[in-house]
Amino acid sequence: MTPDSLDLLSQYAEQMLDVLEWLSSYGAESAGGVTRLLYTQPWLQAQQALTQKMQQLGLEAGFDAVGNVFGKLQGSNQALESVLTGSHVDTVKNGGKYDGAYGVVASMMALGYLKAVYGTPRRTLEVVSFCEEEGSRFPLAYWGSGHVTGVRSMAGASGIADLEGVTLLEAMRQAGFDTASVSEHPAKREDIGAYIEIHIEQGSVLEYKQKQIGVVTAIVGQIRLTVVVKGTSNHAGTTPMAMRKDALAGAAEMVTLTERMALEEGEPLVATVGRLEVKRGTPNVVPGEVEFTLDIRHTDEWKMDAFRARLLAEFEVIAERRDLQIDTNEHLHASPVAMHEGISAEIEAACDAHGFESMRLPSGAGHDAQLFGPICPTAMIFVPSRAGISHSPDEFTEPADLVAGFQVLVHVLYQYGYGGKVDEIL
Repeated sequence: MTPDSLDLLSQYAEQMLDVLEWLSSYGAESAGGVTRLLYTQPWLQAQQALTQKMQQLGLEAGFDAVGNVFGKLQGSNQALESVLTGSHVDTVKNGGKYDGAYGVVASMMALGYLKAVYGTPRRTLEVVSFCEEEGSRFPLAYWGSGHVTGVRSMAGASGIADLEGVTLLEAMRQAGFDTASVSEHPAKREDIGAYIEIHIEQGSVLEYKQKQIGVVTAIVGQIRLTVVVKGTSNHAGTTPMAMRKDALAGAAEMVTLTERMALEEGEPLVATVGRLEVKRGTPNVVPGEVEFTLDIRHTDEWKMDAFRARLLAEFEVIAERRDLQIDTNEHLHASPVAMHEGISAEIEAACDAHGFESMRLPSGAGHDAQLFGPICPTAMIFVPSRAGISHSPDEFTEPADLVAGFQVLVHVLYQYGYGGKVDEIL
């Protein structure tokens, strides 16, 4: 790089920080968090604003059929498939300003910088702001990247609704996306040669190890279920203890069993009950129905599936002993995905070139990248998260670490768009 290009890189890095703050204004909560749920007004405004930003950077930008936003830097050799980079724009309720958003903004500004300095690449480079990854509004995750990769379909969303009873397809129509005229896979792409995602770690390993960059080796597999336990509602004062069919007591036993069995299994397996709801709960009524979520993760799919089977079998034993009914609904089953060795090595080379300390580590959180891993070379770059906090208004990454990740991403995208790696990823 010339001194002028290095100075411009610093300018774009500063702009990246400013744009990240600007994006957090869409869906900003008074207490400091950010809420952008799929197809809501703050979400739509953010995606529309990002489209304009991409166009201002000289990218060809627009929505696809389900609400993903793409910004394209067209390459001169159309025989080479695109390198896609980016992340998601949706958040959890009252989440942070970095999860997903950092990957979108850093990728967008990286392509803007590359266009400004080097012009037209040999291979097309694209940034994407996926419409949804979190599963925060509807009991279905990866709606954006799932359509691009063909994993999700319109039929698969039939009947899925949020807590207010609004179906996913109704919300999609209300946001201005026509569900009547699109195919089962309206946003599927067949021309993506590689996917590179930059993201905050959402854990504390990099901070603890004092590393600026994490090179992800694999993304854990993940199973998400909803468990419904049904007993009999009855008067709390007139129903003897021995005669009760208490759904909450049964669910509580299942929750504590989940923790115990996960501890016995040992790392890297984790199992979490994140939400528990007593249906029509009343202080003086024996609970008749309880619903809770179950999240199981592991780097080994066989062990993850085996744990799920053992745990649910034990749930059945508890239900039978207490004369309860139990129903389970699995709404996510994502396999563990290994990252591409060649791109990962190039990320490490970029760290060496810039003098950044890096380390290899697995991702314990799910990401859009795991949907691309089975169909094209895929890699992830992590930057530290203070105290490992994520999905919270307290989510924070030092500006210097955000800039370091941005510079590494620029280096890697240059290599695969303009440099000596253009023909090496396929």
